[in-house]
Amino acid sequence: MYDLGMNIESFNPHVYYTLKRKYEDTYKVKYHNHDYVSMFYVLSGSCTYNINDTLHQVKKGDILICNPGVYHCKVMRPGDEILEFQAGFGNICLEGLPKGCLIEPNSCPVISLPTYEQDFLKCCSDIFLEQEKSDPGSKLLLKINVMKLLVLFLKATHKEQVQSENTHVNFESFDKPIIVNTLISFLNENYMHQISLETISKNFYMSPAYISKVFKEEMGESPINYLIKIRLSKARDLLLEGNMSIKAVARTVGYEDAYHFSKLYKKYHSIPPSRVKEKK
Repeated sequence: MYDLGMNIESFNPHVYYTLKRKYEDTYKVKYHNHDYVSMFYVLSGSCTYNINDTLHQVKKGDILICNPGVYHCKVMRPGDEILEFQAGFGNICLEGLPKGCLIEPNSCPVISLPTYEQDFLKCCSDIFLEQEKSDPGSKLLLKINVMKLLVLFLKATHKEQVQSENTHVNFESFDKPIIVNTLISFLNENYMHQISLETISKNFYMSPAYISKVFKEEMGESPINYLIKIRLSKARDLLLEGNMSIKAVARTVGYEDAYHFSKLYKKYHSIPPSRVKEKK
């Protein structure tokens, strides 16, 4: 029997660690990844995370999920301070997701669940209390509380997904090509803005998973990859004109980080944008 995407008869996540830790602006860490799911729940403060070369601001109440293999690190700026609950999980098997993943690989890693904030805080508090004990059964109670935390997370995200999927029922009466063509027009008209699969989902009242599925079936690639190609094509035209700096071109086509833009451009066109300007 499946409940919230998990088989309740065999759901048995491995809990590698749980801890509470405070970070200040002097903290430095290498860009890294793990072979398990990492969860960061912001108890207070704020900072910036670099997740697979994309910067994300996090604040109190935010949950950050890094699937296995996802590179991440904190970017602590002057004055930044953050207190987090952290946990590492293995043996995650959820219906519709790659093995080991807690969220869709292409979805936004930063999630806010205000409806369940008090439940999350209570669960974290219970986990901290059990960690301090050495009573018989404490380890089992610790794991039970961690599993409760995971169930709360799945319950909240599953509810959001169900609501999104319910709202696109009328849209599904159209042919898939119509949905995809509408999405392509949206991307061409808004490529210069900050766009993620989550923002596309909200604009189209469809779940991220459904949008990705339909778009890939029709176009052979994800909507985000298609967006990247639009941006880099527009960037190439601007670079060939030669009137703008690389940083200005990056911002014009929707990238605040010129370094990230240059890496993407080289990946897709085999030469860095600086060479394009030289060849004009």
